[in-house]
Amino acid sequence: MSDTAAGFLQVGLLLVALAVVYKPLGDYMARVFSTEKHLKVEKGLYKVARVDPDAEQHWKTYASGVLGFSFVAIILLYLLQRLQSILPWNFDRGAVSPGVAFNTAISFVTNTNWQSYTPESTMGHFVQMAGLTVQNFLSAAVGLAVAIAVTRGFIRSKTDRIGNFWVDLTRGTVRILLPMAFVFAIVLIGLGVVQSLKSGIDVVNPDGSSSRIALAPAASQEVIKELGTNGGGIFNGNSAHPFENPNAWTNLIEIFLILVIPVALTRTFGKLVGKTKQGYVLLSVMGALWGLMLVGIWCAEAFTKSPAALAAGANMEGKEQRFGIGLTSIFADTTTGTSTGAVNGMHDSLSGAGGGGTLLNMLLGEVSPGGVGTGLYGILVMAVIAMFLAGLMVGRTPEYLGKKLGKREVTCAAISMLAMPTVMLLGSAIALLLPGTSGAMSNSGPHGLSEVLYAYASASNNNGSAFGGLTVTNDWFQASLGVCMTLGRFIPIVAVLCLAGSLAAQRKVPETAGTLPTTGPLFGTMLAGTVVLVAALTFIPALALGPIAEALA
Repeated sequence: MSDTAAGFLQVGLLLVALAVVYKPLGDYMARVFSTEKHLKVEKGLYKVARVDPDAEQHWKTYASGVLGFSFVAIILLYLLQRLQSILPWNFDRGAVSPGVAFNTAISFVTNTNWQSYTPESTMGHFVQMAGLTVQNFLSAAVGLAVAIAVTRGFIRSKTDRIGNFWVDLTRGTVRILLPMAFVFAIVLIGLGVVQSLKSGIDVVNPDGSSSRIALAPAASQEVIKELGTNGGGIFNGNSAHPFENPNAWTNLIEIFLILVIPVALTRTFGKLVGKTKQGYVLLSVMGALWGLMLVGIWCAEAFTKSPAALAAGANMEGKEQRFGIGLTSIFADTTTGTSTGAVNGMHDSLSGAGGGGTLLNMLLGEVSPGGVGTGLYGILVMAVIAMFLAGLMVGRTPEYLGKKLGKREVTCAAISMLAMPTVMLLGSAIALLLPGTSGAMSNSGPHGLSEVLYAYASASNNNGSAFGGLTVTNDWFQASLGVCMTLGRFIPIVAVLCLAGSLAAQRKVPETAGTLPTTGPLFGTMLAGTVVLVAALTFIPALALGPIAEALA
């Protein structure tokens, strides 16, 4: 089978699989977050934590729970890394250095999973499982909880309560993430993904010399790495490593896991607001952006005219032979269109236009379809902005889902929307002004600029993928990228929770003849146009000096 045919087949199977689970999974998640019943295991957790599961929270209390929980998680994960030398299954790997431990703790708690270390030689199995894997579950559950809280803002009327953070966090973990991760971990093991508690195995090479191949509990981490749109690999090669992603079938399943919850959440949103067509519109915008970017990245890689690619017969530098151009392009588009950041090839080796496509995916705000929870509340923020612009054009107070969008609501949406560009562009600008940054870049000119832009875009969007070619192990990069991850995660969360509280306090307004319908192609086009317009106005100058200049060279 040709590379192109294999790619088309994988896209077809992926879309069919997502279509099959879309309704049942979306409806199931709607029931999970709307039922008043608590499971026995959940009641036990609430009792231990002294949480009243039936007490709902003001948006400020909900936000305090998110921030407090995340802060404590960062401290605990930092201590686990610093104390690794006295923990079991450390395999003589000592304490992680303070800079790396700081960066990694923030990275995994913010669902970024940026890795400035080599996992095989830095982290023992205990830290991987008890620290990093646990945060893979919890950081995804936090995003899911915030998305549901924002949805409640549209549902409820004349109340200052948007739910209980601890209940939403627990249900997302216990009822959604854990069961799905358990099932698909077994599937991945059956398809060849490694699951071992050994540190490695000695093998004899053909020339008689011996080598040691690292082993790890990869399958259990791989599944939540993708399902929770996390992205941090247990091996340095990430999903390009044959122990994490050995063949086309595991590649398909891993892409499916990345997309399944963000896609199904649009159905959950439609069910909870009582109009499933609202979810279909959001899904159509997400799908259109994902598909258009896939076409762009795939074509850029398949038809590149670089001298090296022409001499080799294909642009296979940085790509695994078992995946080829098609499967690498699908993975690259999916991982940057969500907040995952896992890679099955080197993005630094993509063509100028292909690498620019992955960067643009993040700069669109990662709403195609975005991460677990973050994609839904991200696209809802853009919907608020789109309706505000529509209201300006017709001279009418904007409304969305029966709620008026006044000064407070639009301000919250604007803060959420502008947080990432501000953090990303300021971080990149400061880094480029520092004299040491040129020494950290392996390339000069437009490609070197793309490396820096990609690093700060990845951190600020909580994506975690690396363009490569940029050495980020010094204290400046460890600290600045950590700050970008923190601000890029929590400023939008606080802003959208404030939006949710403001919406919930309003009473529903009835639709009139002047109300803009939000279930048809007109609104979908406006929403997609707003996403593209905001990114274009913000980032085109920077992109013109980086990937665009490289592609046109």
